[in-house]
Formats: sequence, C-alpha cells, structure tokens
Amino acid sequence: MTASRLFLSTVAAGLACGAAQAKPAALADTLIAMEKQSWVGWQGHDGAFYDRFLSADHVEVHADGPAGKAEVVAGVKAGCTVKSWSVDRFKVTRFSADMASLVYRAEQETTCGGGKVPSPVWVTSVYVRRDGHWQNAIYVHTPAR
Repeated sequence: MTASRLFLSTVAAGLACGAAQAKPAALADTLIAMEKQSWVGWQGHDGAFYDRFLSADHVEVHADGPAGKAEVVAGVKAGCTVKSWSVDRFKVTRFSADMASLVYRAEQETTCGGGKVPSPVWVTSVYVRRDGHWQNAIYVHTPAR
C-alpha cells in the first residue's frame, strides 16, 4: 500500500469512527427532547401525546405501585396542576441498538388530588425502539436529597 493510500485509509477510518461517535450524542438529543415534550404534555393534560409516547407495555412506578399505559394516559388527561417544572443533569446509557435509559434530575411544583408531588426527584426513563420509533417503556422517580 502506498503512503497516500495508507493516509486516505486512516482518514476514512477516522471519519467512520467520528460518525459512530456522533450517534450517541444524537440519541441523547432525541431522548432528552422527547422527555421534555413529555413534561409539556404532563403540564397540558395531553393524553394523546402520552398515547403515542408510551409503549404498549409501559410500566410506571409510583408510591402506590405500578401503573400501565392506560392508567398513565387516563391520569394525564384527568390532570394534576403543574405550575412549573425543570429538568437537568441528563445521562444517557445505551444498552443495545434498541434500548436506552435517560436518568436526570427534575423539579416541579405540582399537586395531584390535593397532595404535592415529590420534588426534586431523580428520574429513570427507559426507552425502546420499535418499528423505528423510540417510546418510553419504564418511568420511575425517586426523591432526591
């Protein structure tokens, strides 16, 4: 192999690695944007958004125990009062090509049924990609210290 071909092969390999490294950032941007949209939907009682956003086998864990997609969508529609919310400190972990988690810190001023929703919390959202679309499969939050 000539020196110029070796150089071009090395540059091409570097570009391929760079493209592969860009994918995790793109995934993080996608999941963070989806998660922020879910907070907008939560605040706006947008059950239709949640019907698309959640996987059919979605599980959400609350202090009262687990809830499935239908219960979550109904709860969003029934509506809690979300005065404000903020999210930050995101960390994405990709487990496979079609599964990733998003962990972050959330604060909200929200009441449901007369009671305050815990805030701040650490959130774990697990996403699965099915038929080319990312959906939220698991949501759990834990009070932060």
